Amino acid sequence: MSRLFALAAPVLKALPPETAHRATITALKLGLGPAAAELDDAVLAVTLWGRRFANPIGLAAGFDKDAEVVDPMLRLGFGFVEIGSVTPRAQPGNPRPRAFRLPDQQALINRYGFNNRGHAAAVARLEARRLNGAAATGPGGLPGLLGINVGRNKDSRDPDADYAAGIRAFARLADYLVVNISSPNTPGLRAMQSREPLQRLLAAVTAARADGTARPPILVKIAPDLTPEDLEDVAEVALAAGIDGLIVSNTTIARPAGLPPDLAGEPGGLSGKPLMQPSTAVLRRMAKLVASRLPLVGVGGVASGADAYAKIRAGASLVQLYTALAYRGPGLVGEIKRDLAGRLRADGFRSVAEAVGADLH
Repeated sequence: MSRLFALAAPVLKALPPETAHRATITALKLGLGPAAAELDDAVLAVTLWGRRFANPIGLAAGFDKDAEVVDPMLRLGFGFVEIGSVTPRAQPGNPRPRAFRLPDQQALINRYGFNNRGHAAAVARLEARRLNGAAATGPGGLPGLLGINVGRNKDSRDPDADYAAGIRAFARLADYLVVNISSPNTPGLRAMQSREPLQRLLAAVTAARADGTARPPILVKIAPDLTPEDLEDVAEVALAAGIDGLIVSNTTIARPAGLPPDLAGEPGGLSGKPLMQPSTAVLRRMAKLVASRLPLVGVGGVASGADAYAKIRAGASLVQLYTALAYRGPGLVGEIKRDLAGRLRADGFRSVAEAVGADLH
């Protein structure tokens, strides 16, 4: 599985990060991606929101913004793939350069700013995928589940309406939907995590879902930089609004010690290994606040089976990754699943669900 990546890795690493990413997407669209060789271990299966995930390891939003390579990524062995963030209208995002590698830290700083081709382009691509796909596990098409992450346009005068439009556009195409209000790269976006704006937003998106015949779960993606008081507000509002889960967390605006001085000052969100500890701490706090009343997805710094297991024990029912894949290659997905299955069995768990929140008791 990793042979092609091993050959291509030196070339990709010599390219600017965004160029390398675009080259990877192009290669996957041409069918040059590998496929998982083994079936998932039964201990990894997760049932959530009435959907069966063959394993709890998912691709986080940001890799496939425009739904170009959903199936090639599922063939790597992910249990689910999340596309986006997608905004109502196409937008170019922030000026380049806007992505910076920190290889010694296995990290990345980005300030893309929701660059994407808009709802219409993604809907057309996903509809074509459904028509051309094999028997589906869910509405997405081929086996494996599809999440769709929606955002707002940078110049929007009515952000709530942008998110509601995303819910309406994608509800029939998604296994779950994500409301992204935690990217640090769109001015004013993170303010929507405050109590009153969040109440208004969640009222708008749940009403938009109720308008349609397809009513997939709605999750909200939050930042790792929220204060304890902010987290309490998010938990209370989310539970009262009747949404279906939280994704913890997005990239951080914090800059831990040890980052290269020439890059530490770059604006944007930091992802990768330095995010593992702080994002897991926020996950653990949120898990205590919602007390099993709301499923959580853990993301931030996952690069091993041990990391995925730590997220699960901290309260996550599902786990996502992205940055580590760029450094470690496609074989990482299988490595994480095998190691996670071994850790679950070694600790006497018969399923992922039995291990969720084990460290909270």
